[in-house]
Amino acid sequence: MSHAEIAEALDIPKSSLTKLIRNLTQRGYLRLVPETRGYRLGDAILKLAQQSNQTRSLIACAEPVLADITQQTSESCALNQLKGDQIEVVATVISQQRLQSHMRLGDLAPLYAVSGGKAILAYLPDQMRDEYLRSLTFERFTKNTMSTKKALLATLEDVRKQGFATSSEEFTPGVFGIGVPILSANGFPLGSLNIAMPTVRYSTEVCERAVAILKAAAARIQRQYFGG
Repeated sequence: MSHAEIAEALDIPKSSLTKLIRNLTQRGYLRLVPETRGYRLGDAILKLAQQSNQTRSLIACAEPVLADITQQTSESCALNQLKGDQIEVVATVISQQRLQSHMRLGDLAPLYAVSGGKAILAYLPDQMRDEYLRSLTFERFTKNTMSTKKALLATLEDVRKQGFATSSEEFTPGVFGIGVPILSANGFPLGSLNIAMPTVRYSTEVCERAVAILKAAAARIQRQYFGG
C-alpha cells in the first residue's frame, strides 16, 4: 500500500502517518518496496507470529502435564507466563476437592507475590530483572506480602539455589503456592508451573513431594517442547 492509501484507510493526516511509518520501518514491522514506493509487512511481523505459535505450542505441551500434576497431588495447578511486569495464568486444571484454590485463565498477579511469578523472576536475565526492580512499587495484599527489594533479592537467590519458589499467603489469604520454572536451552524462563493449595493442607512433606512432581513435570514439558 502507498503512503496515501494507508493514510486514507486509517483516516489520519499524512503528516502523522509519516512519523508512524518511519518508526515501524525502523523497527522492522514495515518494509518499503522501492519499485512501487509502497509498504508491505516486514520481518518483525513474522517474528511476532512465530512467538504466538510458540506460546500455543507450550500450552499444548503443558495441558496434559497439568492434568497429571493435579491427578498426583489432588491440588489445582497452572501454567503461567510473563505479561509485562506481571504473571498470567495461560492454562490451568482445578482440584476436585471440596476445599480448593481457584486459578482462572487470564488471572494476573505481581511477580513478587506468587510462587509462579518468583520462579520466573529468579531466572530472568540480569538486565531484565534489574529493570523490573528499578520500577517496582510494592503493593501489600496480605500481612505476609513481601515489601522490600532486599527481601525479594534474597528470596530470588534462594529460588535459584533450590530450583523452586513458594508463596505463603502472600497474595491470597489461606493459600500456599509452590512454583518451578520452565527454562529454554539457554536458561531463559519460558513460563512456570505452580500448585496452589489451602494452607491447612500444607506440610513440609507435602511441599517436598509437590516440588519433585513439579520439577519432573517441567522437565517433561521441556523435552516435548524442544523435541528432545
